[in-house]
Amino acid sequence: MTTALITGSTAGIGAAFARRLAADGHDLVLVARDTGRLREQATELHDRHGIEVEVLTADLSEDKGIESVADRLGDRKNPVDLLVNNAGFGNKGRYLDVSMADELRMLKVHCEAVLRLTSAAAEAMRERRRGGIVNVASVAAFVPRGTYGASKAWVVQFTQGAAKDLAGSGVRLMALCPGFVRTEFHQRAGMGTDNIPGWMWLDADKLVAAALADLARGKSLSIPDPRYKALMGLVKVAPRGLLGGISSKTGRRYGPQ
Repeated sequence: MTTALITGSTAGIGAAFARRLAADGHDLVLVARDTGRLREQATELHDRHGIEVEVLTADLSEDKGIESVADRLGDRKNPVDLLVNNAGFGNKGRYLDVSMADELRMLKVHCEAVLRLTSAAAEAMRERRRGGIVNVASVAAFVPRGTYGASKAWVVQFTQGAAKDLAGSGVRLMALCPGFVRTEFHQRAGMGTDNIPGWMWLDADKLVAAALADLARGKSLSIPDPRYKALMGLVKVAPRGLLGGISSKTGRRYGPQ
């Protein structure tokens, strides 16, 4: 059996990864801040699929939390074969409306934690010459739209660059870029969603299935839906000035309320 470690596992995309990987027979290490929810999730997945599940409570906005997960990823006696860096959040408000403390906390979780955990996992995986890492980014990475988009753009660039550096090592890295997914993400950030068109919403379980298929194919970037692939194709050819204006208007229309 192989073991997968998932950060932000108790809801949304992270929970969908946990369900799918458990159903496929992977043992799990579940990471989140809420110990109670982690234990409930672990019990349910163990009872349903007969797998072994570890619980690791950690806040990835703090050094102590990042270090505890990095230590688990570096455990050679109990190796992790797949890392899913999914933990993340959004801040409500435009640039300068959000406190600097909250902006830095986002960068800690989205960038520093991803860098340190990816590095810990990749080093151990390279020694075994096998393993996979999925860093969850967003289609927001491809448009100029605030700190959230900027942090996810960093995830994409970092992951694809690391994938090239580790080519031939047996370690696969992929940035996953979903669009809108019905999770707790928007509720936690205090963002309204009633004004987002129905066609823009993705199903978390289908998204995960497509992402794992892309990882198996060796892709370093996954945009797991034809609708968003088409939108991102348009983004690539749009002038940056025009794109910035559209992004700003779209953010005010479909973003935090």
